Formats: sequence, structure tokens, C-alpha cells
Amino acid sequence: MILIKNGTLVSPLGSRKADILIDGEKIARIAEHIEVPGECRIVDAAGKLVFPGFIDAHTHFDLHVAGTVTVDDFASGTKAAIAGGTTTIVDFGTAYPGETLNEGLDHWFEKAKAGCSCDYGFHQTITEWNDTISAQVEDMIERGASTFKIYMTYDTQIDDCTILKVLKRLKECGTTTGCHCENSGLIDALREEAVADPERRRAVRSHYLTRPAAAEAEAIGRFCHLAEVADEPVIDVHLTCEEGLEEIRAARRRGQKVYAETCPQYLVMDDSLYENASFAEASKYVCAPPLRKKSDQEALWKAIKDGEIQTVSTDHCSFTTQQKKLGEDDFRKIPGGMPGVETRGTVIYSEGVAKGRISPEKMCEVLCENPARLYGMYPRKGTLSEGSDADIVILDPSRRQVVSASTQVSKCDYAPLEGMELSCVIDEVYLRGCLAVKDGKVICENQGRYIKRSKPEFF
Repeated sequence: MILIKNGTLVSPLGSRKADILIDGEKIARIAEHIEVPGECRIVDAAGKLVFPGFIDAHTHFDLHVAGTVTVDDFASGTKAAIAGGTTTIVDFGTAYPGETLNEGLDHWFEKAKAGCSCDYGFHQTITEWNDTISAQVEDMIERGASTFKIYMTYDTQIDDCTILKVLKRLKECGTTTGCHCENSGLIDALREEAVADPERRRAVRSHYLTRPAAAEAEAIGRFCHLAEVADEPVIDVHLTCEEGLEEIRAARRRGQKVYAETCPQYLVMDDSLYENASFAEASKYVCAPPLRKKSDQEALWKAIKDGEIQTVSTDHCSFTTQQKKLGEDDFRKIPGGMPGVETRGTVIYSEGVAKGRISPEKMCEVLCENPARLYGMYPRKGTLSEGSDADIVILDPSRRQVVSASTQVSKCDYAPLEGMELSCVIDEVYLRGCLAVKDGKVICENQGRYIKRSKPEFF
């Protein structure tokens, strides 16, 4: 048994000083004071914050895209995740055109055999629609991949007619989908203009100029209206801008259930990073949707504080600087994505809690409880409760650290936030009662298990 004493336990409903007794893989008891049992390891968490294990419901490990493969597979990606306090990830499996949903999910189970250092689950991406795929939605739910993903851009996109059919089917099955919302036609038109000029074709800044906030906002609004007709709760993933947030607000005023996710990069980075004269530097920040304005950052922080954004995930999709060079002569070929799973918790605390933008309780809500509920893992995950998995993060707000690629676990050769001083460290991380991280170092690997998720809880 393990007894964590004197820490401040954080939950969305409030924080309190209490002890936690871990027995095996579960939280056995929580009380203001627990007497030390006979055989027990004592952990003194005085002065520290004790969170449920963080949940990252948006990762892309071992993803084949843009003519290459993400540098972080499930082995390195989940090791980076748990080093940063994330004890459960939900990755995006994909049924590519011509594959059934079952075949697509089988491939992602194979990828995870590389070894996982945190618990993991899968969403399933739908890239086409037919009777077989419609029937296999129920298979996905039975297999625990109980939520889905669709795209309104890229070569995996589906059209509005298909989106409506998907939403109606998911409503029948009692589940939901996240959506990558960008207006593909608008982006294509702007790209055609840009590549006609050789200088603009080679400029990294063309990436964000051809994916404006309007392209995201229009697609969010259209997706929400399709969901309105289907009477289906939906999720907008990686929200970047106030303009898109306004579309979500409008849908909610109509009485719709629309959940919003944002990511740390949209809270702490802005589009000025694309203006760097060096391709190697500017291309590090290419992701889609792209980084926005500083004013959008503050709007998103406020939306988190006000409960308008329910989850903060990472969209971790890591490529090396060498891989980014695939787009040196054409910005459209730069692999889009960057690492983030390792620093999410400490960044949200440092830039959010420590700077007074949000409370520790709100941090717990968006990193722990809300994703657990929305993605069918609550109360097994996402809460410090008796009987829940002993996934626990001890965060020390009295120590500082500096982000550096030289010390990160991810295989990526750069850190987007290189040099940023963080006002906390992850002291210890427990995965189902096993001490997996000590002083930021992963000391127990490959203990992650597949989490067969239930249907979402719509709150």
C-alpha cells in the first residue's frame, strides 16, 4: 500500500487537504487524516497539489501523413505523456478509404504493440460512408472505441451530405464525434493563389495566410447546423480563435450541445512565429488549424475560465526539423503538427493557474474530469475518488524548470516552447498505483493498458 499524506487534493468542486491511501491499483480511502497501515510506503505531499491523472484525448502517434510518419510512436509518445502527468491518452485510429472500421481499428491495436507507458484508448476516424461502415459503428462501441472523428478538410474529409448521415447514425447509437473544422474549398482557393507566386510558395507564412480564422469559423458554424438538423451532440476539436468560439456560442443559444476542445499551442503561441526569416525555425510551428492572434489566446483563456471550453488536449503530432524540410520548396508539403503531450500540464498550470487566468479546480476540470466524462471513462478515470484507478499526479508549485529539447522524452528534436520558464514541476506520477515518474523521470515503462471506453456522458 501507498499513503500520500498532507497534499492538497484538487477537484472541480474544490480543493482540500487530505490523505490518499492506495491499495493495489485503486484508491482505497480518502480522509483528512489516515493512520499509517502496517506495510505501507509514505509519501509526504506537503505544499504540493495532488491531481487525478491527466487525460489527453487528442494524440497522433505513429501516424502516416504528408509522405512521412510522426517521429513519436506509441512507445515514445506514451512515455512522454506520462512524464508530463498524462496517465491516459486517446489516439485517433483511422479507417482509410477502402477499409472497414474494424480493419482500421485493428491496425491501431498493432501500432500500440510497440509498448505503452500510460493507459490508452482509441477514437475511430470515419473517412467514407457505406452500409458496412454504418453497421460497424456498433462494433466500435462494443470494442471500446466509443467516439469518432471526422474531417472537413484534408484527403480524409467527408462532404456535408455524408456528415449528416454520420451524425444521424451516431445519434441512434448514443455516441458522438469530434470534427476538424476548416473550409476546405476556401483553403484550396487561397493556396492556388499563393503557389502561383514562387516566393509565396516557399514562404512558411503562406501556411497561416491560406488557413484564416474565417475558414475555421465557417466550418464550425456549418458543422453545428448539420448537428442541429441531426439533433446530435458534437465536439469541435482544437478550437483556435474567438471567431470560431462565436459560432459555438450561437449553436448553444439554439439549445444545442456543442463541446469545445482547445490546445496549449493556441493558448501560448501566436502567428508571429510564422514570420521568422528562417524556414527551419518558422516551420516548427506549422499545424492545422494554424496559430492565431494574441487576442485569440486571451479569448480562449477566458472561455476556459467561464466553462465555454470543456477540454484542453494537445493534438500531439510530432515531426523532426528534417521532416519539416519536405516543404522547403512548397509550404503545402510541410508536415503539420508539433509535440505537446509532455508539457501540457505544466504549461496550463504555469500560464493559467500561476498567472491567475484559471483556478487549479478549473485545470482539473479540463484536464481530468471533463475528458473522462465526455469520453466514457468516468469515474474510473479523471477523479480522485475511492474505488477509482489510482492515477495520481503530484505537482510541486514551488520549483521551476525550463523547457528544453535536450531534456524532453519525446523523440522530436525540438521543443516548440524552448526556453520557456515553467513555474512548477511534476514531482510524482502514479499509474494505477504504480509509481511511474519520479522527479520528472520515467522509472516504470510499458505498464499501459487498453481502456475499453463506454459511451460518452453528455453533461
